[in-house]
Amino acid sequence: MDRPEKIILLDDDADLRNMQQRFLTSQGFQVRCVADSKRLDRYLQREPFDLLVLDLMMEPEDGLSVCHRLRAEGQTLPILMLTAKGDPVDRVVGLEAGADDYLPKPFLPNELVARIRALLRRQKIASGVTSLTSELLRFGDFRFDVPKQSLTRGAEPVELNSAQMRLLHALGSSPNRPVSRENLLARARGREHEALDRSIDVQVLRLRQVLEEDPSKPRFIKTVWGMGYMLVADVER
Repeated sequence: MDRPEKIILLDDDADLRNMQQRFLTSQGFQVRCVADSKRLDRYLQREPFDLLVLDLMMEPEDGLSVCHRLRAEGQTLPILMLTAKGDPVDRVVGLEAGADDYLPKPFLPNELVARIRALLRRQKIASGVTSLTSELLRFGDFRFDVPKQSLTRGAEPVELNSAQMRLLHALGSSPNRPVSRENLLARARGREHEALDRSIDVQVLRLRQVLEEDPSKPRFIKTVWGMGYMLVADVER
């Protein structure tokens, strides 16, 4: 089965946080709630999330400031902004700060879920990522079990560090199709924060050094100029 989408929710109102967490969990999402932007930053550095639900009216750092700062730092996860302000001007300001959608309060819980699912679908389409549950990939002497994240060469397992495995999994989830640098960076980010400090191009080079006979002339991980990178592989179903 596919893993549940992971949502992180920032709201300084404890009652609203708990209510939204219970409802979203009942709809099949994995939900983490935080009360302030410092805790949000710690969680975003520690583990990947699929979407952020962000309240506008907070202190000391409000939702607009949080949203603008995250985008300036290169954070690409979809952001749904919640606010009691219904003025169209405020909506425009929120979207210009980097939010992907804007939901005024009060709202029906089902509308919140519908907006979240629409943003997640849009993100998958934009990144070109497909969800594979039972595919094996072959490239050269390598065999990659996508759902198990297991790589072998011949009969021998190939050891990758966690960042390399996440990067290969991101590429292997869309074999023979380019995946954007932004998407690869978001998905390669992990607990050791390696992808936060170095460009995705460096991460790709290191993976090529493991997989390619000549990393300067890659056969398997191809650069698609202006788009990103692509894993060239035969698919076994």
